[in-house]
Amino acid sequence: MDLSERKASGEMTILTFLLPFFLLYGGIHLYTFLKVKMVIHTGPVADLYLIIFLVTMVLAPLIVRLAEKEDFDFLARIMSYTGYTWMGVLFLFFCVSLILDICHFTIYAGGLILHRNFSHLTLSSPYAFIISLLISLGINMYGYFEAKDIRTEKIIIKTPKIPPEVGRIRIVQVSDIHLGLILGEKRLKRINEEIKKADPEMLLSTGDLLDGQLNNLLIPAEFLREVHPVYGKFAIPGNHEFYAGLDHALNFTRRAGFTVLRGEGVTVAGLINIAGVDDPAGKSFGLYREVSEKELLSRLPRQNFTILLKHQPVVDKDAFELFDLQLSGHTHKGQIFPFSLITRIYFPLHNGYFHLADHSSLYVSRGIGTWGPPVRFLSPPEVTIIELVHDNNQGSARPL
Repeated sequence: MDLSERKASGEMTILTFLLPFFLLYGGIHLYTFLKVKMVIHTGPVADLYLIIFLVTMVLAPLIVRLAEKEDFDFLARIMSYTGYTWMGVLFLFFCVSLILDICHFTIYAGGLILHRNFSHLTLSSPYAFIISLLISLGINMYGYFEAKDIRTEKIIIKTPKIPPEVGRIRIVQVSDIHLGLILGEKRLKRINEEIKKADPEMLLSTGDLLDGQLNNLLIPAEFLREVHPVYGKFAIPGNHEFYAGLDHALNFTRRAGFTVLRGEGVTVAGLINIAGVDDPAGKSFGLYREVSEKELLSRLPRQNFTILLKHQPVVDKDAFELFDLQLSGHTHKGQIFPFSLITRIYFPLHNGYFHLADHSSLYVSRGIGTWGPPVRFLSPPEVTIIELVHDNNQGSARPL
C-alpha cells in the first residue's frame, strides 16, 4: 500500500468513526436545544444564534482536526478549549437531565396506571433544567482539578524470575498522556516531576503519548528525556499516535528517549523481557505491524520475567502463559462517570489489576492525561509503580 492509499484508508477510517459520533453528538445537542426552548421562550433571532452556536460545537472536534492539519495553531487551540470544555458540560447535563426525564416519565406512568395524580412529586421544566445545569457545572469544576491530581498506584509482584542477587526492580508505567493542544508543556513538566519522584529503574509507556499534530510538540520532548532509568525506557504506539501522524509521533517518542517496540521484543540486562505490539488502529492506515503475540513471546527467554506492552486491555488467550504481566491503558476508566459504564461494556478488563492465569496477569492504567474534555470525574490520573520482587515461591501480586 503506497502513501496515497494509506492516507485515503486512514481518512476513510476517521470518517467511519466520525459519522456515528456526529449523529450521536448532534442528537444530544438537539435534545439540549429542545430543553432550552422549554425553559426560555426566545425569538427567531436568538434561536438562530443558539443554533449557530450548537452546530459549531457539534463540529468543533472536526474543526480542531482540520485546523491542526493546516497549521492554524491559534484557531485549533481556541476551538479545542471551547469545544471540549463544552463537550464535558453538555455530556453531564444530558446525563442528569435524562435521569430526571426518566423519573418524571416513571411517576407520570405510575399515576396513569394507579389513576392518581403524582405531579407534585415531579420537578417543573425550569427547575429540572437549572438543577441539571448546576450539577453539570459543579462536576466539571471538580473534574478539572481531579484531572490535575495525579495519584500513585503501586503493585508488588513476587516472582522467582528475579534473581536473588538483584532482589527488586522498580518499573514505572505511564499511559495516555495525550500531549496536545490542551495538555501541553506546563502539564508535561508536572508529569515529569511525578515520574522522577517514582524513581524508576525502567520506564514504560503504553500508548497515546501524543494527541495532536502540532510540530511544536517536538520541543517539550526534552523534559521526558531527563529521566534516565538504569534499565531503559520503552514505549508502544496507541491509537492516537496513528491519528496524530505516526512518523511525527514516533519522532517525538524517540526524542523523549524511548525505544519504540512495534511487534518486537528485547531482553534487558539478561533480566527482563519487554515486548510491544501496535494498536489495531494502525490497520486502517496501512501502518500496522502484523505479528502473532504467541510467536513474538515464544522467541523470548522463558526464564526471564516477561512484560507485554499492549495499548488496549484485550488479552490474547493463546499467549496467556507466555507473558507474566501485560500492561495496558486506553480506557481512562471512562474518564468521566457515568461514561465509564459504557467503556466497561467494550473493555470488561477495565481498570486495575487482574489475575489471568497461574503465570499471567494484567494491569490497566487509568492514564495520566485526558482526551476531549480536560476533566476527570471518579477517575483520577495515575502513575503506576510496579515492583518485581524476588521470591522463591510461585509468583503473586499485591496492589497497594
